[in-house]
Amino acid sequence: MGGPQRVPDTPTGRLALAHGFRRMTGRDPDERHRVATPLELLFDLTFVVAFSEAGTATAHLLELGRWAPAIGGFCFVTFAIWWAWINYSWLASAYDNDDLFFRIATMVEMLGVLVLALGVPPFFHSIDEGGHVDNTLIVAGYIVMRVATLALWVRIARDDPAHRRTALTYVLFVGVAQVGWIVALVLQLPLAQTFVLTTSLTLIELVGPYVAEHGRDGGTPWHPHHIAERYGLLVIITLGEVVLGTILAISAVTQEQGWSAEAIAVAFGGTLLAFALWWVYFTVPYGELLARHRRRGFVWGYGHFFIIASLTATGAGLHVAAFVIEGVAHLGIVTALATVAIPVGIFLVAHLVIATLLVGRFDPFFGLLTFGAVLVLTSAIIAVAAGAGFGVGVLITALAPVVVVVGHETVGHRRQAADLERALTR
Repeated sequence: MGGPQRVPDTPTGRLALAHGFRRMTGRDPDERHRVATPLELLFDLTFVVAFSEAGTATAHLLELGRWAPAIGGFCFVTFAIWWAWINYSWLASAYDNDDLFFRIATMVEMLGVLVLALGVPPFFHSIDEGGHVDNTLIVAGYIVMRVATLALWVRIARDDPAHRRTALTYVLFVGVAQVGWIVALVLQLPLAQTFVLTTSLTLIELVGPYVAEHGRDGGTPWHPHHIAERYGLLVIITLGEVVLGTILAISAVTQEQGWSAEAIAVAFGGTLLAFALWWVYFTVPYGELLARHRRRGFVWGYGHFFIIASLTATGAGLHVAAFVIEGVAHLGIVTALATVAIPVGIFLVAHLVIATLLVGRFDPFFGLLTFGAVLVLTSAIIAVAAGAGFGVGVLITALAPVVVVVGHETVGHRRQAADLERALTR
């Protein structure tokens, strides 16, 4: 997988051993055994750093009790990171020809993500102070990424006549957004004006792909199973933030109490939480559904923002708990647990909504499971408020996604199978 591979310009089926320049014609959306490439996995590593920076900066403001800048900054930065990943991943799903140009463009994209990650701490610091917004490095990162993105779309417009209109639409919207981000970088506006400009540019970013993909030439030939795998890998990356937060919380407990029952409860509860969230997400065969209902890909793909953001926030919440346990935070343990439980609840609701929209039918049974899980999360906060330790709170919190897993594995999988059969044969 790391060396020779079949590419669109090898009609004889021979393996490409060199990485020269090849035409960027669309890949076959029905290609068998299409999987994530080593280059895509390398690209994803930059997002490990970016999400970690976002979670750490958010946790720091939360433990100080500065809720508004923490939540606002988190939403902005997480969206920026997630959107950078989406821009590259959908393009690569349709046009990754693994030639020299594409590899170098990917490296430039990676450099832009790292610049963006470096800009997260000063951005949070500036919005906490309430003056001008220091988004210099974040915007600079986007400008670097967009140089590569625009170059790729221009090549596609030249090499793929069947999708030229789509490619040029991307060039138009990405180019307009690029100019807007440069203006934002030069002007360095105050907070309110920055919010207005950023919101406008974000709308352009979101509308552009929709317009391009619904054009007369049918949109880009992205691969449904491949893109489902790519999103699954991004979910695993953000679950890493939950694992990291668990480690920080365990470390805080052991430094205060040694390896006590509390430390064991935090360790087991945090691990169970990450594992159960992973299990819940992968209960739905997204690839098969996207292959049958490509038009629903937008709702599914955009809706994943809430999945990714909630998982990152869960890790940040565990980091907040570590601060509280160490005695350096301005919050109580109940509030700290809420910063974990609330994102878990958002994840479970978002997962239900996204799956329902993709399948095209709401199953009351899964709605009931999600409601039960939310009740479990509420009981976790109540238990800690009544005097239970944080470890107990984490254990109860972890039982929320377990409720969904058990319901799916005992009864729900048969109901889901019937829904999937209807959705795939409709």
